[in-house]
Amino acid sequence: MAYGAKCNENNILKGDYPVFKFLGGKVRKLEISYASLVSLLTTMDQIKNHPRFSTSVDKNQLESLGEKIGFLLEFIEKHTDGVLESRIACAAYAAEDVIESHVVDQIKPGIRTKVAKIIHSMRLKKTWASLLDLHSVIEEMDSIKKKVLELKDEIGSNEHDMQPTCTTTSSSTPLITTGKNTMVGFEEQLLQLLDKLTGQQSNRQVIPIVGMGGIGKTTLAKNAYEHSLIVHHFDIRTWITVSQKYNVIELLLQLLSEKNSQIDEQLLGQKLHKMLWARRYLIVIDDIWSIEAWEEVSRFFPDNNNGSRIVVTTRISNVAIYFDSPCFELSFLDEDKSWKLFCQKAFDQVGCPSELEDIGKEIIKKCKGLPLSICVIGGLLGRSNRTQKYWKNIAKDLTSILNSGEDENCLSILSLSYTYLPAHLKPCFLYMGIFPEDHKIFVSRLIKLWVAEGFIKSNLSESWEETARGYLSDLIDRNLVLNHWLGSNGRIKICKIHDLLRDLCLKLAHKDEFICVMEDTQRGIESGRRIVCNENFITAKHHESRALHTLQLAPLTRTLVTSIDGRLPKNRLLRVMSFNKGARKKYLCRHIIDQVNMRYLAYYKLTRSFPADKLSSSIDVLWNLQTIIITANIEALSQIWKMRQLRHVDIYELHLPNPPRNRGQQQSEFVLQNLQTLKTVFNFVWSEEACERLVNVRKLNIKYVSDPQRSSTEYRLYNICRLHKLESLTCCPYDVDNVLQKLTFPSSLKKLCLEGSMIRWEDLTVIGSLPNLEVLKLKNRLVKGSVWNPVEGEFLRLKFLLIQWSDLVNWNADSSHFPVLEKLVLESLKKLEEIPLDIGEIPTLGLIQVHWCSESAAISAMKIAEEQENNGNEELQNFTRYNFQAVAY
Repeated sequence: MAYGAKCNENNILKGDYPVFKFLGGKVRKLEISYASLVSLLTTMDQIKNHPRFSTSVDKNQLESLGEKIGFLLEFIEKHTDGVLESRIACAAYAAEDVIESHVVDQIKPGIRTKVAKIIHSMRLKKTWASLLDLHSVIEEMDSIKKKVLELKDEIGSNEHDMQPTCTTTSSSTPLITTGKNTMVGFEEQLLQLLDKLTGQQSNRQVIPIVGMGGIGKTTLAKNAYEHSLIVHHFDIRTWITVSQKYNVIELLLQLLSEKNSQIDEQLLGQKLHKMLWARRYLIVIDDIWSIEAWEEVSRFFPDNNNGSRIVVTTRISNVAIYFDSPCFELSFLDEDKSWKLFCQKAFDQVGCPSELEDIGKEIIKKCKGLPLSICVIGGLLGRSNRTQKYWKNIAKDLTSILNSGEDENCLSILSLSYTYLPAHLKPCFLYMGIFPEDHKIFVSRLIKLWVAEGFIKSNLSESWEETARGYLSDLIDRNLVLNHWLGSNGRIKICKIHDLLRDLCLKLAHKDEFICVMEDTQRGIESGRRIVCNENFITAKHHESRALHTLQLAPLTRTLVTSIDGRLPKNRLLRVMSFNKGARKKYLCRHIIDQVNMRYLAYYKLTRSFPADKLSSSIDVLWNLQTIIITANIEALSQIWKMRQLRHVDIYELHLPNPPRNRGQQQSEFVLQNLQTLKTVFNFVWSEEACERLVNVRKLNIKYVSDPQRSSTEYRLYNICRLHKLESLTCCPYDVDNVLQKLTFPSSLKKLCLEGSMIRWEDLTVIGSLPNLEVLKLKNRLVKGSVWNPVEGEFLRLKFLLIQWSDLVNWNADSSHFPVLEKLVLESLKKLEEIPLDIGEIPTLGLIQVHWCSESAAISAMKIAEEQENNGNEELQNFTRYNFQAVAY
């Protein structure tokens, strides 16, 4: 049986290729094999570095396996081969199952028997037995490695026959595909582009156009290219479309309008240079994917100092930025422009019938302003039955229609961006499909999930989280993920994904069994490694109980994202569990310890109770838990200090015990070296011992409430300065005197949020002297006093300042007090007379927001913005919102 063939139950029970067919028969592609290998490598590293399990596995076997994984990763990053990638993914999954089953069996004896019963119910018992032998997995890896070596030799011997290809067209006449090339929504950009193309500047100019697939880049370029003004203005016009895999000779031939040539690349380039010399030319390079492609051909473009122009369209922001010239960055159309484009595509000059207008606008609203989808649906409805019933059916399932394949244009254009992604970005992109449609995705949560899934390759120079953030930036640069909201520190806080791209994720992920979204209690879902059961599905009648029954039969599932109320499947290899709906607390407090392999555990929308719910005293059996998120009041026991793999603890209110004394154990046993996030800790005493066990914490939220049995001094807040890697601190002391006076800040601090305790404006001098502080938030009546006189030389690196609910009247500041401030946000300052006018002179200031402040403060903000605009600073934004009835005079 070939590895690319689909496996059935008979093949499995015969014992053929035991490693492969246990994991399902469908061919898994590049993204699956890469993700599975990286995940396996991460698991092996964690076991090798764990004091309890490092001696429980055969080191020679792990070293042998590690060498093969490294070899195969290098192969996948450079080559693609469907059959081999399927085998690689299956073998990697099998190895991970074997290794983790071994670890879990040590923690919870009997796991082998219990899982075997489940497997037996699926009639796969023989295969399970074979998988529990790591030696068999290594033999399969050896076999794959031999095949890879053979393939690499074959590739090397035929390299001259395997030149990359390109899709290119060249024309000196109007370039039209099919139908009218409609230009709606970007009329202003078209006029600006025409102006740049025919402008007075004589030197050769490159004009980039950037945006996601289907946003209208090519349409804008074509409308300019075919405009009569451009036709008469340039001596030569030529258009080429470049794919990611390009051939320089083919590109040069197309630019020369020649079909073939026997001369080499350099001579072709010289011929092109001679053709363009002393002539005013326009070249459009459409859909370029890399700077290297530009550099290969641009050396043959002369600067004739006669107004020649080159237009470059790209989906990748970094490519557009490279040209160091103002670019056209296309964004989504608003509703009015979307409707105008739809009507032109569907009805041409006739106009939309009045009885279809309401349902038509509902359809267009679902297109979310993407011109490509509007054109596709407009073309479909323009040729279809113009009845309300038909159009309502279209509206119900619009996204599926757009990507159904009936109109290949929409799906194929969007798929290109995915096809040319590097191997390490593909699983990260597909994973976006776990989030519901139109969901606002918190970047911090997304990154934690990527890390827990094992998608992030280890890098000695930076943490997994930093690497993951780089992956996200790459996806945003490629316009596959949308930057929705920036945080106060200027980093991306919330992202989104367009509905069509999300649907593309789900199509690809479902096809390759990468993610299974429960839309019905369909058969086969129990074999999925990642299952998503969103709230929309389980709210349907009887679906919750049926879904729960299906999940109980999913022994291979490693990830479960669900809105079911906390009843866990009987799978102790589960490693990602996210409850998006209020879960039953008994599962949190007791049954959670059955999931000993868990890496990521999130309970959202829990009710907050008093007294706090207790975590199980056996919580430390979760040997590899990295992230725990609980929106409730939780009391942790001392065992939490033994959870060495913890990276992020995010609990609404965490009652954290003092760390246990060593008592003969190695000190490292209670040091949480991987912990980066700890919030929100309630009335915690910061002893020297506690700080020594939290040495790498970067983000810390602490909360203090009056306790008659304790004074603020006993909390020892002065020891927080021992957290030398702390970058973000939120401190909320309520009804506790002098807490902030006792607090000593580490010099590493970049972001500080204070609320709930009364300090004086002059006390801010200590904060202003922090050398790395970039973000400061003073909230909820924190500061008392009516006058603030900042001291020059303080807040030298502050970029973001928020002042909320204060009695401030006179703020005596100028541009020297906050020299690099970028954003100023004032909220509910009812007595503030005015914002200092000199604040507007800060060269970096780009935004002033005034919410619910006095009328005079709002007027001063508008005055600053107007004055800066008159001085030529058009980048300063002013947003003012206030309620005159709420103003106190």
